[in-house]
Amino acid sequence: MKKHISITPVSKPRMTRSDKWNERPSVMSYRAYGDELRLKLPGYELPETFTIEFALPMPKSWSNKKRKAMNGCPHQQKPDIDNLVKAFLDHLCEDDSYVWKVCASKIWAEHGGITIET
Repeated sequence: MKKHISITPVSKPRMTRSDKWNERPSVMSYRAYGDELRLKLPGYELPETFTIEFALPMPKSWSNKKRKAMNGCPHQQKPDIDNLVKAFLDHLCEDDSYVWKVCASKIWAEHGGITIET
């Protein structure tokens, strides 16, 4: 079963003690991402194994020629894939210790999105 969510993926930032009261932009976007993710997937339970694909939007500054060439190609820049997966799991699971296999990839796309396949 495939499920697509139209949302721009955000990676988990390095947290500090002051992030509880200090409103750093990276932490605020991470929290907003979690709120939006939970709204779009109410009551969703992740299975023990799944495949996830993160589609990251291309920069607006790229030419149309470059956009066509890069659409669907592997995204080999920051954010790191492990931080994207961690942010996703942290927002959807109270305790993600039951997940034992995750196949993850990240690609360039016109619009951000996450596709989960079980």
